[in-house]
Amino acid sequence: MSQKVIDLLNSARARELAAISQYMIQHYELEDKDFGKLAKKMKEVGIQEMKHAEALAERILFLKGTPTSKPEMEAKKGQEIEAMLATNMDLESQAIKMYNEAAVVCAQEKDQISKQLFEKLLGEEEDHFSFFENTKEHIAKLGNVYLSSLTGE
Repeated sequence: MSQKVIDLLNSARARELAAISQYMIQHYELEDKDFGKLAKKMKEVGIQEMKHAEALAERILFLKGTPTSKPEMEAKKGQEIEAMLATNMDLESQAIKMYNEAAVVCAQEKDQISKQLFEKLLGEEEDHFSFFENTKEHIAKLGNVYLSSLTGE
């Protein structure tokens, strides 16, 4: 088994752990400000990132590695919604780039299962990016009218 692949999987796991923390903090902060609809979506994305982190850990363990438990970075707190979305788009775009590159390396290392895992996660990260980008565009076009639609349950 390739140490290079294990290292890529662990880098991805550290990124996922950071995303989990970021999205769950945003969920709590948005919920506290009565942006319940957006808070719910952040929680859903955070839970999907938890599933990503778990899948990566399982693959690392199968390859006889040790899954990292340290997030790649500290989560940002107290951001306004537009800044949250920019932070999230940055996290997702970095993951998309990383996972594309990791899939290529896994293929070179002849590890098709890890390659397929990165490709699966890649599709889901693209969906997250699209959601954050669309929400940011709606706010830019509609402003407070759109923001008010995100309140409540």
